[in-house]
Amino acid sequence: MKSNFNAIINSEIPVLIDFFADWCGPCKMLAPILKEVKDEIGDNVKIVKIDVDKNPSVAEKFNVRGVPTMLLFKNGKQLWRQSGVLQKDAILAVINSYN
Repeated sequence: MKSNFNAIINSEIPVLIDFFADWCGPCKMLAPILKEVKDEIGDNVKIVKIDVDKNPSVAEKFNVRGVPTMLLFKNGKQLWRQSGVLQKDAILAVINSYN
């Protein structure tokens, strides 16, 4: 996963990583919001979901202590980080500010 992960975040378009867990209630609330974000801006963002229980080393590398946690990368650099559920407009505003 690690080398693959680096390839994913080394993108010229923003990459939104959603760290989640199947048992997490707020994560379930965030999933349809992220789908709306993707539907609205399409290819201007990549959204990647990472299950912290299946990929603990990646979660640990980015010091993810709670879920959901979203990180935004562009060209391999972390630009933004937020824990908890955000509404679609807030997420869109963050992504668009880096596009």
